[in-house]
Amino acid sequence: VLHAATPIDELIRDPASNPALKVQLRSVQAMRDFASSELALPDDDSYRAYADLGRPYVVWNVFAAPALSLKARNWCMLMVGCVGYRGYYDKQDAENFAAELRGEGYDTYVAGVPAYSTLGYFADPVLNTFLRFGTLEAARIIFHELAHQVVFVQDDSLFNESFATAVENEGMRRWLAANATPEQGTAFKAQHARKTAVATLLQDYREQFRTLYDNDSGRPPDEQTAAKAELFAALRRDYAELRASWGGYAGYDNFFAADLNNAKLVSLALYTDLVPAFEALLASQDRDLPQFYRSVGGLAALDKAARHEALGQLLHSGNDHRRAPGAISLGATAAQ
Repeated sequence: VLHAATPIDELIRDPASNPALKVQLRSVQAMRDFASSELALPDDDSYRAYADLGRPYVVWNVFAAPALSLKARNWCMLMVGCVGYRGYYDKQDAENFAAELRGEGYDTYVAGVPAYSTLGYFADPVLNTFLRFGTLEAARIIFHELAHQVVFVQDDSLFNESFATAVENEGMRRWLAANATPEQGTAFKAQHARKTAVATLLQDYREQFRTLYDNDSGRPPDEQTAAKAELFAALRRDYAELRASWGGYAGYDNFFAADLNNAKLVSLALYTDLVPAFEALLASQDRDLPQFYRSVGGLAALDKAARHEALGQLLHSGNDHRRAPGAISLGATAAQ
């Protein structure tokens, strides 16, 4: 990935570069500068170069959970500790590993990933794998991945990803308020409304599945399996009802296809479940990002149990004003 990267300035100056790519890269440069100047994210060499990998995703992640549990299978790696997924550069390798896990009784999900962070150890480039979705999506990803350089805790994927998503949301709110055309703002707000609705739907159903798996453990496995199938069928029906209000948008159809399972549920939980806690913390500090980062660093210094207890208190304290996971309000940058 790093060897394929070329400095963005060079590509913009090169007469042979694709004109449409140049336009995108100029926008990315502005977003990258905004990340450091307005969001207090690291001002380093990350996202100052561009690489076309010649494939749609940079890696494919394998998620797994037991057939009757929402406890994600973890894998441990150097630098990042234990995480709830295992990544492969080759999609077929990911599919083969997922097949092995299914043979062991796990539900599995293979997901293409457009970007990942090396946590500042290397200069992560802008990639075709996420620029292909447009510059606003590139901004979202850049804000998210740079946040991992600010605070990252080994062995706590839920904390790390939820924090980065909260930073991403605040970054997009500020960027759109300052730079978006009315059309861009409207389109992005609609996209996030759909994302929020899906996240809320899945969060509600995760609670129902936890009740099934945690409280019905005395039932025979075949009965639990039948109840699981009924609950997933209900989830698909509720998604179809939600989708009907989107005017034909079908971007989530593949996720809710016939192989909907526990692994899919836990894959998105990493990025959404604690976001309201971080957003409550940010709001309590008048949306002062440097102060917010210091407070999150304080949480990171706690042991995992104490950290999650504190986040649980934030969730509870913010219930009266809680927004759904991933929600973004466009407009003013002051606390609402």
